[in-house]
Amino acid sequence: MSPKRGDRAAPPAIGDEFEIRLATTDSCAGWEHLAKQAPGNLHRAYDAIRASPRATTNPDRQHRLKGQLASMIWKGNTLEQWQYEVTGGGRIWYLIDDVQRTVWIVHAGTGHPKLPISDPGGEFEKWG
Repeated sequence: MSPKRGDRAAPPAIGDEFEIRLATTDSCAGWEHLAKQAPGNLHRAYDAIRASPRATTNPDRQHRLKGQLASMIWKGNTLEQWQYEVTGGGRIWYLIDDVQRTVWIVHAGTGHPKLPISDPGGEFEKWG
C-alpha cells in the first residue's frame, strides 16, 4: 500500500529491522483505532515487532499463535502467524516473511479478531 497525501509517514527499516506493512483494509482501520486509543502501547508494539518479530522475552504479550492459526499461506508462501497484545483487549496479528524481511499485519484492533479475517484482495490462500 503506497502512502497517500495526508497519510502518516513511517520510517524505513534499518539494519536487521523488519518492514511493517498493513495487509488488509480492515487491518488499516484497526491500526488507526489502536493509534487513537493506545498510542504509547502501539508505538512500543511497533518497535518490538520491527526489531524482533519472534521475541519470546514476554510470552504473555508476544507469542506465536497455536494450532490452525500458527501459520497462513500468504502470496503463495507459508508464513508463521504471531500475536502482540497491545492492550488488555487490543491485538495485532501478523505474519513473518523472512525472505522479504517484512511483517504483514493481518489484524489490528481493540478486540480479538473475528474469524475468518476479511480478505477482499484474495491474498490469503488458507489458514494452517
